[in-house]
Amino acid sequence: MAYVITQRCCNDASCVAECPVDCIRPRPDEPGFASAELLHIDPDTCIDCGACVEACPVEAIHAEEDLPPGLERYADINAAYFRQHPLDLGITPVTSPVRVSREQGPLRVAVVGTGPAACYAAEHLLGRGEVEIEMFDRLPAPWGLARYGVAPDHSETRGVTTMFASAFKRDAVRFHLNVEVGRDISHQELLGHAHAVIYAVGASGDRRLNIPGEDLPGSHSATEFVAWYNGHPDYADRRFDLSGERAVIVGNGNVALDIARVLTADPDALAGTDIADHALDALRESAIREVVLVGRRGLTHAAYTGPEFLALGRLPDVDVVIDPADLDGIDAILADPATDPAVRLKLTLAQEYSQRPNRGANKRIVFRFRSSPQEVLGEDRAEAIRLCRNEIRDTPDGSVAVPTSDTSDLESGLVLRAVGYRGAPMPDVPFDPATGVIPNDAGRVVDSTGAEQPGVYVTGWIKRGPRGVIGTNRGDAGETVSALVDDFRAGRLATPAGDREELLTLLEQRCPDLVDRDGWNLIDSAERANGAQSGRPRVKFTRAAQLLAVARRT
Repeated sequence: MAYVITQRCCNDASCVAECPVDCIRPRPDEPGFASAELLHIDPDTCIDCGACVEACPVEAIHAEEDLPPGLERYADINAAYFRQHPLDLGITPVTSPVRVSREQGPLRVAVVGTGPAACYAAEHLLGRGEVEIEMFDRLPAPWGLARYGVAPDHSETRGVTTMFASAFKRDAVRFHLNVEVGRDISHQELLGHAHAVIYAVGASGDRRLNIPGEDLPGSHSATEFVAWYNGHPDYADRRFDLSGERAVIVGNGNVALDIARVLTADPDALAGTDIADHALDALRESAIREVVLVGRRGLTHAAYTGPEFLALGRLPDVDVVIDPADLDGIDAILADPATDPAVRLKLTLAQEYSQRPNRGANKRIVFRFRSSPQEVLGEDRAEAIRLCRNEIRDTPDGSVAVPTSDTSDLESGLVLRAVGYRGAPMPDVPFDPATGVIPNDAGRVVDSTGAEQPGVYVTGWIKRGPRGVIGTNRGDAGETVSALVDDFRAGRLATPAGDREELLTLLEQRCPDLVDRDGWNLIDSAERANGAQSGRPRVKFTRAAQLLAVARRT
């Protein structure tokens, strides 16, 4: 028997440190870790101790003989990784991070954001000794993308929030929710009450297609749609036209696959998740029967991960359609023993899907590769999208998609662009508009000249761009916290004039609707109780006024 890592792997890497025989790969210190789609356990080395199971925050690890239905293939996926990357049995020594002593501390840090990147930063700080952490979020509820970005049918992935909530029970961490940095309190005021500020604000914007008709009603960003069905207060009142039979998603990353699943899922199945009630009601009335995912390059460059692609094949009453013509050339790639296992899995699945006989299912998800959007068509609203066929050319810098004159129009009243997120600037903090990130050197914020900004740090997507999964933020935050602690110990951080009690007084004066940890616990308990009545993990409050009303209860 061996343990197996499956689809829900978040790349948190908590399991790596717990494995007594060091048989989980890739490790965070290896070059392939940042781009890994999931971690893997070597079946020939695993001693079946189960330590990794206890460490996994998203319940992604199972004993091989107890793999849930539909996940059996992951036993071979794990083994295949080690056939390509044989295990080096030399165990890497674990070094203890430098700590802040009682004589030096407390180190006071303000963390702007409460999503995974922010929480991993706080977790690393708590492991450094004498620290006091103030966490800020402009919404009345924490957890950022883990609450409002993860697909509702991926409830296990939200398990990281349980880990964070447990770690943050101590008095060293304070929540200041419903507080907007830059409006309610300035960047300089934060520095006046803390040795350092870490910005972990993610990438809340989205990239545009820059084509005619993009702003017609019926054409939206994936950011809006995902936030809508997840109950984000800023998007609860949005309306999406689901009256047509076809939806088109431009992009083929994991977010595009999430949306395709939600649009084609049985609403009765979604009713057991924490999807927003308004979205569930709309999906029950939806007429959409076909979702087309458009990718500008070929199958070998698809942005989705193998585990998410594999999950599509398990959707009941949904056909996954791939044109066999898009498979040209992949036999040679699969025959090459050097082909990366992650690439091999995606190509093998594509072959299988293309060869499946259509079952005449009620709904279908269609992949359309080598196509680019040229225009969203319609008078007063989106009615169709014009696509052109691309020619893929190899260049010294890699393959590129070159538009041709071969165009076609695809009728659709719902067009969603899922071509990537983009960071937004914070007041009084350097920002690079070209890349959409806060410029930095290993987490230390720098200005346009490259000069470091003392006491200002960054982590997560606003640091490195919108790449990686939830767990990728753990190592990223570790780098930032190491730089911060080194600077503190070296005396490079100014001593703040105000302490945390003065900060709290200031916030209470300016923010009468401030939500602290106790207020969030009231919201959390109420949502869970509402969910328990209908067999759901929770029923979210989707309006800020609702959240604040519950937080005020005593």
